[in-house]
Amino acid sequence: MKKRLNYLGNIWSTIWIGISTHKLRSILTMLGIVIGVASVIVLMSIGNGSKEDILNRIGSLGVNLVTIRPAATMGFGGVRGVPGQSSSTLTLEDAEAINELPYIKVVASSYSESMQLIANGENLNSTVNGITTDYLTVNNLSIASGRTFSNFEYNQGSTVAIIGSDIVDTLFSDTDPLGQQLRMGNIMVTVIGVLQSEGQSFGSADSSILVPLTAMQQTVAQPRTANGGHVVSTISLEITDQSYADTVTNEVTTLLRTRHQLSTNAENDFSINSMAELVATVSETANTLTMLLGAVAAISLLVGGIGVMNIMLVSVLERTREIGIRKALGARERDIWTQFLTEAAVLSLTGGIVGVIFGWIVSVVVSRIAGISTLVSADIVILAVGVSVAIGIFFGFYPAWNASRLDPIEALRSE
Repeated sequence: MKKRLNYLGNIWSTIWIGISTHKLRSILTMLGIVIGVASVIVLMSIGNGSKEDILNRIGSLGVNLVTIRPAATMGFGGVRGVPGQSSSTLTLEDAEAINELPYIKVVASSYSESMQLIANGENLNSTVNGITTDYLTVNNLSIASGRTFSNFEYNQGSTVAIIGSDIVDTLFSDTDPLGQQLRMGNIMVTVIGVLQSEGQSFGSADSSILVPLTAMQQTVAQPRTANGGHVVSTISLEITDQSYADTVTNEVTTLLRTRHQLSTNAENDFSINSMAELVATVSETANTLTMLLGAVAAISLLVGGIGVMNIMLVSVLERTREIGIRKALGARERDIWTQFLTEAAVLSLTGGIVGVIFGWIVSVVVSRIAGISTLVSADIVILAVGVSVAIGIFFGFYPAWNASRLDPIEALRSE
């Protein structure tokens, strides 16, 4: 055991002398690895950060959300139109039936119309949503000021409204909107609440106005199906757990096809979108993009590996006489091979560690200055350092093998 430790100690001592004696050469050897690893860290951290940012925005809507809309209608020449356009296949009664299915926590319905809003001498066109009482809960919307409407106000069809932050900025920029009158088409509504701003997030309700669905039906429109059902634009579900998304989707599909009396070969006259499906699709796409960015950065690592091989070959030529002396004193080919290969691995490992630190610093700077989300995770660090060491060993093999094959007599003759 002691002999083995002495052997390893001699190898490390020789490697350290070789590296420290030729500092510039060692730095140049590591430089390509440093740049390559830093590039991998920065680009993959940007990819991961972007993925997390998108998923967080989707998550703000609720990962257990399932949305049902009317299917696109067929237009002139069989061209499919915008989903839900000129279609009245979903009803309030459908929502009530869906609420009886298992794994469903809350069901909310809404009916939308584009209308002109007027207040304080200002006007704008906006989407007016007639909603049921659980709409805010299902769609993860919060009240910034004021309140939502009560069950009593809903049942009475009260003309009250909750407005988004964009509407406040346009129509009530200089006044408190709470308690103010707002003309919505041909009727007046009283503002009782303001929604929490969601910024530019996916599916933002900042430019929407929410009123009780009963008020919408009584004062704005009262669309009915041929069977007398109350038409709605969307039905939103909050399921008890994300793992039940596929089960709920299948159950809802079967129920609606039965209620709408669709034949076996007929297409669905509705579409179902699950946040779980959207999250899975976004994650898959983002992972592909991140790997693509990592592959582009890995080219720098490849170039760095070629640099390791070139400089290690130069090192072998410079130390030919040293190798001859060591072999003449009894060093085996394995000893020479191990020395040079380990030296290449140590240089690559050191370059990888320095590259990780440099890449992390650049990622932080990019995030703070450019406002781009970055995320340096442990798997990225392990991958980058592991690949850098593997590249060092791979490209250091030939110089090490070349050094171990030198003839000691010819090596001693070298000047």
